Amino acid sequence: MGKRILITGGAGFIGSHLSEKLLNEGNEVIVVDNFFTGRKKNIEHLLSNTNFELIRHDIIDELRIEVDQIYNMACPASPVHYQYNAISTVKTNVLGMINMLGLAKRTKSRILQASTSEVYGNPLEHPQKETYWGNVNTIGIRSCYDEGKRISETLCFDYHRQHQVDIRVIRIFNTYGPNMNPDDGRVVSNFIVQALKNQNITMFGDGSQTRSFCYVDDLVNGIVAMMNKEDFLGPVNLGNSDEFTVKALAEKIIELTNSKSKIEYRPLPSDDPLMRRPDLTLAQEKLNYKFNYPLVDGLKKTISYFEKEIK
Repeated sequence: MGKRILITGGAGFIGSHLSEKLLNEGNEVIVVDNFFTGRKKNIEHLLSNTNFELIRHDIIDELRIEVDQIYNMACPASPVHYQYNAISTVKTNVLGMINMLGLAKRTKSRILQASTSEVYGNPLEHPQKETYWGNVNTIGIRSCYDEGKRISETLCFDYHRQHQVDIRVIRIFNTYGPNMNPDDGRVVSNFIVQALKNQNITMFGDGSQTRSFCYVDDLVNGIVAMMNKEDFLGPVNLGNSDEFTVKALAEKIIELTNSKSKIEYRPLPSDDPLMRRPDLTLAQEKLNYKFNYPLVDGLKKTISYFEKEIK
């Protein structure tokens, strides 16, 4: 018997993949999205499914609905978008979180919060374990997102302690794949779109900063495993622990797209983390989490998606 599952931000990049997976597993899926960064085309093919429902709604406002599980994925995740309206980003992470936790409390449903590796800020520990408290600038241009997600984690654990709400918290590291917006502003989508157009690749900093890139299918498997794991609240890191310099990523994308693009260097934005790699020990131990897509395989699938997207 399937569950009745709410996915906030379900028309977004990760949320749309999650919606499809949960529908395929025989659940009833209700997607709520305000379409600030989510796109109807990401979930268009699901609209004909009788177990799928779409509601245009902003979780900053209360939502009254009956569900068994809540995946709270709502929040712009790229600096371009979350800095565009910083106050709205904070509201989504605070008021939206309070609304979703209130819904979980009333319906006695389990709620999974999509937190982020950005809670570690510009880390002084490498790789980052869940026990690390982070190095975040509370007043910087990224803090609407970084601090917003930290507060959302705080709220989850306070609702759990005070009201026994059944919570799960994940920290998502850099994820990429089909359904990303071409103008997303994240490094993988930026580089692929520029390479396909034979434009110069915009490199912020000298390219020596590192990231760990997780293909979306691997991440979604981890998310669902965490939601359905008993007696483990998290937080838990989810991502891919293979680490690459941003310059190596750009060079690999130029090679895979046969692009004529050159790399153009620009100053590094403030508070941009220099290193980012998850310690996945806890996820492997608790969730039997593994990633199946090496970077090159995932990039090929993502490039193929963007070739159709930017025709």
